[in-house]
Amino acid sequence: MSVTRAAGFTASGVTAGLKPSGRPDLALVVNTGPDHVAAAVFTTNRVKAAPVLWSQQAVADGRLQAVVLNSGGANACTGPAGFADTHRTAEHVAEVLSAAGAEVGAGDVAVCSTGLIGTRLPMDLLTAGVTAAAGSLDEDGGADAARAIMTTDTVPKTAAYADEGWSVGGMAKGAGMLAPGLATMLVVITTDAVLDAEAADAHLRKACAASFERVDSDGCMSTNDTVVLMSSGASGVRPATQDFQAALDETCHDLAMQLLRDAEGSAHDIAVEVQHAASEADALEVARAVARSNLFKCAVFGGDPNWGRVLAAIGTTGADFEPDRIDVGFNGVEVCRDGAIGEDRSLVDLSGRDVRVSINLRNGRGRATVWTNDLTYDYVKENAEYST
Repeated sequence: MSVTRAAGFTASGVTAGLKPSGRPDLALVVNTGPDHVAAAVFTTNRVKAAPVLWSQQAVADGRLQAVVLNSGGANACTGPAGFADTHRTAEHVAEVLSAAGAEVGAGDVAVCSTGLIGTRLPMDLLTAGVTAAAGSLDEDGGADAARAIMTTDTVPKTAAYADEGWSVGGMAKGAGMLAPGLATMLVVITTDAVLDAEAADAHLRKACAASFERVDSDGCMSTNDTVVLMSSGASGVRPATQDFQAALDETCHDLAMQLLRDAEGSAHDIAVEVQHAASEADALEVARAVARSNLFKCAVFGGDPNWGRVLAAIGTTGADFEPDRIDVGFNGVEVCRDGAIGEDRSLVDLSGRDVRVSINLRNGRGRATVWTNDLTYDYVKENAEYST
């Protein structure tokens, strides 16, 4: 259950001293081949961190040999000096791996950073950490790597999928600023299946669209979101297109749900399901509007199936619907019918962690689900005190 589940990968996680807590804060994942196929997707935020700008260039040729990730600092909004730090990090990774006989170029190293925006990384500590991580690489190092990329996460997040002769593994971090594009989120997914770069890119984008891009914890988009897929081809097996897509979809969904369950301060995990919309785009717009309503999220935290807040959020969208044809249910109880009072709201039980809000627009066949969580006192406290 880790990023080293697939053959052809080693990983490590070490303490470089980037975090005041002294916890692990630097991870390295290396593709030992024989193939070095890669694809990646990144935040759509116009304010992009230096590691994102670097990694976009690095993966443009569909090839990567390593990913280095640090917590303890986002290296975002740090100007040309911050980009130089990222470049230096990639160069140092290439140097230490090449010294061990791997022949890695800096342009084949993706860099990912997470933490506080607007601060430079202590490069002496970081480069020393890279050296230590390279010396600790192991086929069983995935668990250490997953722990090293945690920030406000309370648990490491890993997943794996095995098929006949090939497999997929992955790790993720993220517990706040979870909103598309992607979520505040660093994800590395590995496979020993044989893929070409074009197929890897198509598979990854499709998987992300139905998983990470449907997790919307707090409506806030990060500057550092990165999801990397690397293929070693070590299994020698080229799976059928639909089989690999299913494996990648399952792995990404698993990691996305782990991100949601660890969202900062949350007490409820909420699936906002929209059906019978005029189109999938309409369904997604409606689901996202409800998921991002602070009034709705506070109501769920308070155990209140306040369907009026759901309708109010739907009404802000450009979706095609008639207000007097909307049905809304909370955990199977249809509390709103035809845009008006439905079943007794006291029948709804919101005491459990999982909440399902179903919205029927009765206007077509489009459907979509967005996963979110409630807005709690703990979320406010954690983010009010984040930089201190």
